[in-house]
Amino acid sequence: MPATEDHAVEDHAKGRIITDAPLSRPVPVALRYDPDAAPATVRFVFPGNIEWSFPRTLLETGMRAPARRGDIGIWPCGRVQTIVEFHTADGVAVVQFDSTALVRFLRHTYAVTASSSTR
Repeated sequence: MPATEDHAVEDHAKGRIITDAPLSRPVPVALRYDPDAAPATVRFVFPGNIEWSFPRTLLETGMRAPARRGDIGIWPCGRVQTIVEFHTADGVAVVQFDSTALVRFLRHTYAVTASSSTR
């Protein structure tokens, strides 16, 4: 878990952009959490500095059952994958993640939150 002095977390995951094309495209995603700046928020940063921020509880809930808040929808896809759907005025981006990467990220955010509360 890479973490800076201010206890921010940055993990990396590979997502797969799902389209109508026969093959999906892999995309690297930085998963970020900064309890000092926004303790209830996680951020997913895509290439080109495209960033989506949303409540950590949405990610937690969406990994177990379909959940939606605003422009973000999250739901489990089978036993090992999670779908995150991002809505914009231009359309929808659907990205599939291995759930283990998201669980690992959430665990890192919990660990930092616990350690910062004991300071």
